[in-house]
Amino acid sequence: MKPTEKLIDTTADVLTKLLRFEYTADSVLSAFFRGQRALQSRERAFIAEHAYLVLRRLRWLRAMAGEHAGARKLLITALARIEGLGHKQLAPLISRNEAQWLETLAPSDAATLSLGERTDLPDWVLERLSAQMDEASLLSLARALNTQAPLDLRINLMKTDRDAVMATLANNGITAVAGRYSPWALRLEERPSLSKNPLYEKGIIEVQDEGSQLLALLLAPKRGEMVVDFCAGAGGKTLALGAMMRSTGRLYAFDVSEKRLLKLRPRVARSGLSNVHPVLIDSETDIKVKRLAGKIDRVLVDAPCSGMGTLRRNPDLKWRQAPEAVTELVAKQRAILAGASRLVKAGGRLVYATCSLLDEENQAVVDDFLASHPDFVRVPANEVLAAGRIDLDTGIDLALRPDVHGTDGFYAAVMERRTPKMEEGEEQQ
Repeated sequence: MKPTEKLIDTTADVLTKLLRFEYTADSVLSAFFRGQRALQSRERAFIAEHAYLVLRRLRWLRAMAGEHAGARKLLITALARIEGLGHKQLAPLISRNEAQWLETLAPSDAATLSLGERTDLPDWVLERLSAQMDEASLLSLARALNTQAPLDLRINLMKTDRDAVMATLANNGITAVAGRYSPWALRLEERPSLSKNPLYEKGIIEVQDEGSQLLALLLAPKRGEMVVDFCAGAGGKTLALGAMMRSTGRLYAFDVSEKRLLKLRPRVARSGLSNVHPVLIDSETDIKVKRLAGKIDRVLVDAPCSGMGTLRRNPDLKWRQAPEAVTELVAKQRAILAGASRLVKAGGRLVYATCSLLDEENQAVVDDFLASHPDFVRVPANEVLAAGRIDLDTGIDLALRPDVHGTDGFYAAVMERRTPKMEEGEEQQ
C-alpha cells in the first residue's frame, strides 16, 4: 500500500509512543488499534510494518536523520532511504519544512558508519556477539534480524497431514511451503489473518516458528510417558508435545503466570488433546514441583531469556533490554534449570532451551549446571535430530540462526540423568 498523508501522520503518532519504550511494541500497537476501529486492514498493516521498520533500523536511521530526530523524521527517512520513495512522491505528503530537510540529508556511506549503526544493535549486544563470531558472520546475522519474520505454522498431525493442509490453504488463495526441518512445519509466503480461518478454529493449525517446533522434537516424548513443559507460557510447545504423545500419558504445563496459562486452555480445547494439565506454580521450588521429584520421563525448560533471537518479531527488545537485566536473567535461568532437573527420573531426558543468541544465557548456563550436577550428561543434539530423521546438524547443542536456518534464533542442549550404577553384589530388580 502506498503511503498517504493520513498514514504518515498516524504511523508517526504511534511511533512516538513506541519510542518511549515503556511497554512492549505489540501491546502498544494493540491498544492503539483498539482505539482506531475505523482503520482498514491494509492501513493497519502499513502502520504496523512501518513502525516495526523504524524500530528495527533505529540506530541506522538516527545516523542518517540525526541522533535527536523525532518519530516523523525517522519515518520519513525510512520511506526515502530504505523503501526508496523519491522526493516527488513524499513531498506532497509532508510539510514544506520536512521536504526541504529531506533534500539536505547526506547520502548513506557505510564507510562512515560504526558497526553498531550498520547492524542496528546496541553496543553491549555487539560486544557479546563479537566475542562469539567474526564480523562477516555478525553482519550476516544482523541483516537477517533486521528483516520481517515469515509466518510459520505447525500442523496438528492428530487431525490431518501436511499435504492436506497445504491443499486447503491453496484453495483459499494462501500459498504455503513445507518447512526445511520440522515434519509439521508450513511457511506462508504472506501474512494473512488466520484467527477466523476454519483450520485454526478447529485446532488443525497453530502459529509457531519452525525453530520452536524443533525443541519438542529434541525432547522426543513417547506415548504414555510423564512429561513436563516447565515454562509453558501460552503453550505452543505444550501442544506440540501432546500431539507427539498422541494425547496419552500425562503432560504438565507449568508456569508462574496465570494469565498465560488461561490462554493455553482454549488452545488445548481446539487441539483435541486430553493429556494436558496446566499447573500454576509460584517458583521452581513450589510444592507442586517437589511432589513430582524423580518421577518425570522428560522435562523441557524453555527458560525466560533476553529474547535476542526473536528480534525479527520483537525489534523493540534490543532497545528495551539492558546488560543488567541479562545478568538477572542468567541467575533465574540457573535456578529454574536446577529446580526442573529434580523432576527427571533416572534415565530421563532434560532439554534446556532459550530464544537467545547470547552464550551467557545458553552454553554457559548448561556448562555450569553440568559441572554442579554430575548425575546429568550432555547428549549430542545432532544425534537426537538424526534419530528423528531431521537433516540438521549444528553440533553437540542446537544453535539456530535466522540467516543460516531461516528460523528465529534458538539454543537448546539435551541432557540425560544417569541411571545409578549397581553396587557390587546387588541384583537388578
